[in-house]
Amino acid sequence: MTRDNNLDALRLLAAGAVLFSHSFLIAEGTERHEPLMMLTGGESKLGLVGVFIFFAISGFLVSESYDRTASPLRFLAKRALRIFPGLFAALLVAAFLIGPVVTRLPLGDYLSRDAVYRYVVGNTLLNLTTHELPGVLFVDNPIGLEVNGSLWTLRYEFMMYLLVLGLGAARLLRWGALLPLLALGLAYPYVPALAFLDAFGWLLPFFVIGMLLYTLRDRGVFDGRLALLAVAGLALSVPLHRFNAGFAVCGGYLALYLARDRRLPVVPATRFGDLSYGLYIYGWPAEATAMYASGGRASWWQVFLAGLALAAPAAFLSWRFVEEPMLRLKPRGAPRRRAAEATPTISATASPAPALPRPDRPL
Repeated sequence: MTRDNNLDALRLLAAGAVLFSHSFLIAEGTERHEPLMMLTGGESKLGLVGVFIFFAISGFLVSESYDRTASPLRFLAKRALRIFPGLFAALLVAAFLIGPVVTRLPLGDYLSRDAVYRYVVGNTLLNLTTHELPGVLFVDNPIGLEVNGSLWTLRYEFMMYLLVLGLGAARLLRWGALLPLLALGLAYPYVPALAFLDAFGWLLPFFVIGMLLYTLRDRGVFDGRLALLAVAGLALSVPLHRFNAGFAVCGGYLALYLARDRRLPVVPATRFGDLSYGLYIYGWPAEATAMYASGGRASWWQVFLAGLALAAPAAFLSWRFVEEPMLRLKPRGAPRRRAAEATPTISATASPAPALPRPDRPL
């Protein structure tokens, strides 16, 4: 399907930023030399910016998916088909292909350990407590035991889907209800009483800004003058040491504005499939494997290039043989609101906003 926007390209760029940032952590055991970490005085890093962009785009598209889905069960089924098949396949690859090669244990001993199967099952259920495989040490540094340091965000991504479902069911998927949620997320790092929200609260504003912009999509919110203000706000956030908060509002806005701007040439980012989710879930183990293969001597740029060379074909195979076939199973039905009753969607309106990609593209 032809799409006249750059949302797919932006997701690929976000996935690449995650791989780039993780290459420092895997090679050096720290990210203190990562460019954005140095620029922001340790407040943020390019990998987090990639995650922030994923969440903003997801907030926008998943809100549209809810509007276009007739029932809550269909909505949940579509979201589950987007996340879990690809995740399960990546966990099997880590546990039964990478693990047996890297582990210091005899193969029979490795495969007899319950931890191997707990790793697959636990992470499939979005449990954040299982990070290691028996005898697997990729490199002798503080993160050498970590099998896939990217998976922690998927639990919170799915929680955001439930948030969309809850707000939609309560008829609160409107800008007036979303503004307080955005304020809550922005306040989270600075209000100790909100600590119970954990990482959900920290990631909340990045997803909600996408939801908010979706509800305002037909009200002229995507405007070049606002984009310039967003650029200025993001630039000011660095010396003010509020980069993450600034990116939640200004960066999220700019990401969606630029991805949907008709004046920019459309990058054919899905020529070989929709690879951003695959790059995200295979990037870390690919880079860790590259570090292991080097005997722990590779520099960050070698880890990045080798990891990308391994993760890209893995992402292609994941899309071709796992994700795309599973997405064909997504339930179909009449949209939640008939066209005559609903606010026009991006793809249906006569406004200059470009058509959206399918809502069930990668996160």
